[in-house]
Amino acid sequence: MEFQDIRYAIEDGVGVITLNRPQYRNAQSWRMLDEIDAAFDLARNDEAVKIVLIRGAGGVFSTGHDLGTPEGADYRKEKIGAGGVRHYDAFKKYNLDLLLKWRNFEKPTIAMVEGYCIYAGWMLAAACDVIFAADDSQFLPGFVEYMSIPWDVGIRRAKELCFESRFIGPEEAREAGFVNRVVPKADLERETFAWARRVAENDAGYLRFAKLQMNKAQDAQGFTRAVEDSLGDYVAMMWMPGNEMRVAGERRLLTVDLAVRGRKGDRHGLTPAKAAE
Repeated sequence: MEFQDIRYAIEDGVGVITLNRPQYRNAQSWRMLDEIDAAFDLARNDEAVKIVLIRGAGGVFSTGHDLGTPEGADYRKEKIGAGGVRHYDAFKKYNLDLLLKWRNFEKPTIAMVEGYCIYAGWMLAAACDVIFAADDSQFLPGFVEYMSIPWDVGIRRAKELCFESRFIGPEEAREAGFVNRVVPKADLERETFAWARRVAENDAGYLRFAKLQMNKAQDAQGFTRAVEDSLGDYVAMMWMPGNEMRVAGERRLLTVDLAVRGRKGDRHGLTPAKAAE
C-alpha cells in the first residue's frame, strides 16, 4: 500500500509508523490520520508484527492538527461534502473514534517523541500505551477534542496545565505520569527500538490480554464515556456564537509554523500560522 503522509515499515517484529510531513512539522491532516489507521490495520493483520511504534520525521513528533494547508483543506472538503451531519461524523471520526480505536488496538503501542508534541500530537501519543521522550521534547496539553488529559496526568495537574496553557518539558511530563522514560536525543531511537524489540519477543496472547485488562481497569473508572462526553463540550466551547473563549481558542490553535522554524514568537516561542494547532 502506498502512503503520502506517513511511512510504514516492519523491523524485527516492530511495525513502525512515521508521520511524514516534515515541511509542516508533521501537522496531522485527515489524510494522514486515515493513513495511520490503514497502517494500524496492516499491523493488526500481520502476525509478524508484535508491537507498533509511532514517530515523526524531521525531529518533530507532531505540532497538532493541520488547520490550513492546501492539500489538507482539499481532503477535508472531500470528507465533509455539503456539511451538516456528514461534517459532524467526520469531525467525530478524526478527533475521537480513530483515537479510541488505536487506544484499544490489540497489540502494544509506543510513541517515540522528540521535538514538539502539541495538542493533537498529545492526543496521538496519549492513545499509545507507552511513551519514550527525547530530552529536547516539548509537550503542550490543553482542552482538546480527545480529552484524555485528566487520565494522563491526574485531575489537579490537568486543571493546572489547561488553565495555564503552557509547554511542559519531558521531565515534568514524566513526573506527571504521561511519559514513561526520558532519553538523551542521541540515544532515543536506539533505546526506544531496543525496548520495543524486547516486548516483541513476548507471547502475542500474553501481550494482548495484559493490555486488555489494563484498558478494562481504566474503563471501569469511566475513561471511554468521559472522553466521548468531552467531545460535545469541546464543540460547544469552540462554536458558541459571540463567546470570546472561541476567539481566544482559535487564536491559540493557530500556532507553530514560524515557531518551529526558529523565528521569534511569543513567550512560548510560538507565533500564529495556519499550518497546525
